[in-house]
Amino acid sequence: MADSLVVHSPISGTVIPLAEVPDPVFAGQMVGSGAAVEPPAGETFDVVSPVSGKVIKLLPHAFVVVEESGRGVLTHVGIDTVKLKGDGFTLLIAQGDTVDAGTPVMRVDPAPALAAGYSMVSPVVVLDSKKDTATLAASGAVAAGAGLFTLDA
Repeated sequence: MADSLVVHSPISGTVIPLAEVPDPVFAGQMVGSGAAVEPPAGETFDVVSPVSGKVIKLLPHAFVVVEESGRGVLTHVGIDTVKLKGDGFTLLIAQGDTVDAGTPVMRVDPAPALAAGYSMVSPVVVLDSKKDTATLAASGAVAAGAGLFTLDA
């Protein structure tokens, strides 16, 4: 396995530990270790890639980028937002694209999600990583593109 991986925040907002995410799958780190970010309430925002690599999965509300050592990083914008079927989400890239950390991936208008009562807390996890292997690099406010957490090899 490669050295530790630095994962950048895909969204500007407030850092939320995974244990506090209002979804048991993410809170329990069932898909991997990481952190979450809550964007400012009610404002349209851009989501950027948290790592450099290839976009292997791109959905209206989520995407996975595989970085050079082969680890997949999932960014999931909001909780239960899959139910919106893309409403409020505008994709800026295509599946299969190669991106740098900080490349804009999507623009989000949170109004449809908030109207439906969904949380915009957005988990960012390294898929299949062991529980509690992410170390937060930020707390409180974080800017998109700034370090969010590191994952030990």
